[in-house]
Amino acid sequence: MTPQSSGLQAGLKNRHLSMIAIGGVIGAGLFVGSSTGIATAGPGILLSYALVGTLVVLVMRMLGEMSAANPTSGSFSAHADRALGPWAGFSIGWLYWFFWVVVLAVEATAGAAILEGWIPAVPQWVWALLVMLVLTATNLASVGSYGEFEFWFAGIKVVAIAAFILIGGLAVFGVLPGVDSEQAGLANLTRHDGFLPHGAGAVLTGILLVVFSFMGSEIATLAAGESEDPRRAVTKATNSIIWRIAVFYLGSIFVVVCLLPWDSASIAEDGSYVAALNSLGIPHAGQIMNFIVLTSVLSCLNSGLYTASRMAFSLGERGDAPKAFARTTARGVPRTAILASVAFGFVAVFFNYEFPDSVFLFLVQSSGAVALFVWLVICFSQLRMRRIIQAEAPEKLVVRMWLYPYLTWASAALIVFVLGYMLTDTEHDGRTTVLLSLLVAGVVLAIAVIRQRTARRAGRRAVPGPAGGAGEGGGKGDRERLPVG
Repeated sequence: MTPQSSGLQAGLKNRHLSMIAIGGVIGAGLFVGSSTGIATAGPGILLSYALVGTLVVLVMRMLGEMSAANPTSGSFSAHADRALGPWAGFSIGWLYWFFWVVVLAVEATAGAAILEGWIPAVPQWVWALLVMLVLTATNLASVGSYGEFEFWFAGIKVVAIAAFILIGGLAVFGVLPGVDSEQAGLANLTRHDGFLPHGAGAVLTGILLVVFSFMGSEIATLAAGESEDPRRAVTKATNSIIWRIAVFYLGSIFVVVCLLPWDSASIAEDGSYVAALNSLGIPHAGQIMNFIVLTSVLSCLNSGLYTASRMAFSLGERGDAPKAFARTTARGVPRTAILASVAFGFVAVFFNYEFPDSVFLFLVQSSGAVALFVWLVICFSQLRMRRIIQAEAPEKLVVRMWLYPYLTWASAALIVFVLGYMLTDTEHDGRTTVLLSLLVAGVVLAIAVIRQRTARRAGRRAVPGPAGGAGEGGGKGDRERLPVG
C-alpha cells in the first residue's frame, strides 16, 4: 500500500531515510548500557555484540525482502497479518506499540535527568514534560519535520561515534599525537585473565544484556512507506545494515576494550565511553558524553513516537484499532494515532515518578522481550511470504533472504534459544522480563483470537454460504486477497 493511497504522504527525503537507517541502530543503550556487558563478559563482550549483530542482520534481511515487495507503514505487522493471519498482525502490532510507548517514558525521564543536571532550577518532571511536548509538536507538524529532526539527531550520534572510533583507534595503535595513552593497546584483549575471563558462558549472558540495545533497526522499513521511493529506500537500508552494525557497535566497543582494561574501575564508575575518553586526557569528557547521550535519547524519543503512531495508524487501517487512528490531516499526519500514543507515554511518565518500583517497573519488564517476539514473528512471516510473493509477483523479490529457508529457521531457533536462556537468568531479571512479557503477549493474543472468531461468526451471519467472512470486521480470506505491493 502506497502512502498516497493510505492517506500518508511521501514527505521523507532520501537523506532523511539514509540517516534514519544509520541512526536507527544507535540507541542510547549503546552508550549507557555497554559498561555492564563489559563487566560481565570482559573483552568477550565483542562476541556477544557480534552474535546479536549477526541475528539483527538476518532478521533485517527477511524484513527487507517483505518490505521491498510491499512497502507499508505497518511493516512487519502488516506482513504477519497477511502471512500468518489477522491474529498475528493484531498481536505483534499492539505489542510493538506497547513497547514504544513505554520507551517514550524511559527516554523522556533519561533526557530530563541530564537536563536537570545542567539546569537544576527546573524540576526533572518539567523537563520530561517539555521534551515530550516539543517532539509531539514536531510529529504533529508533518512527517518532513520528523525526518528533519531525526536527520540532525542521528547525524550528531553518527559523527560522535565516528570521531570516537577514529581518535580511539589512533590511540590504540600508538599513533595519536599529544595524548597519554600508555595503557591502551591490543594487549588489553587478552591481558587480565584472558579474552574470556568469566568463561564462555558469560558470552551468552552478555547477549541478554546487549540484545535490547539493537531495537530500532526496523524503523527504516516503517518510515520507508512515507518516502519518495519506498522500494529503493528499503533495499538500501537492508543492504547497509551489515556495515552499520560492524562500525558503530563492534568498532566502538572494540576501541573501548582496547583503550582500557576490561576490569578498570573507571568503566563501572563513569561508564565505558566516558572512561575511554578520560583515559585519553580529553577534557570535559563526561559533559561531552552527556550531550551525545541526550541527543541519542531525543532521537529515540522522536523515533519512538513516530513508530508507535505509524503502527497505530496501520492497525486502524486494518480494523485492529479504532478507525480514528487511520485518519490523517491535510499534511498526511495521523493526528489521533500520535495523540493516543503520546497520551499513554505521559501516563507512563507519571507512573515512573509516582510508582517507579511497582507499576512502572512492571511496564518496563513486561515490554522488555517484545523485541525478540517481533524478530521471531518476522522469521515465520518471511517463511510464508516468500511463497506468496513468488506465486503472485516474483519480480518484486528485489531483496532476497540468504540461504532460504535454512538461515530463517536458524535465526528463529537462535531467538527461541535466547528466550529460553533468559528464563535461567535471575541475576539480571531476565526470567522476570520473559515471564511478564509472555503474560502480556498472552493477553493480547487471547484478545486477537476472540476478535477473529467473533468477526467470522458475524461474517457468516451477514453473508451466508462459502463467501462468509466478508462482513463487517473482515476475515482472513479478505486480507489474503490483498495485492502484493
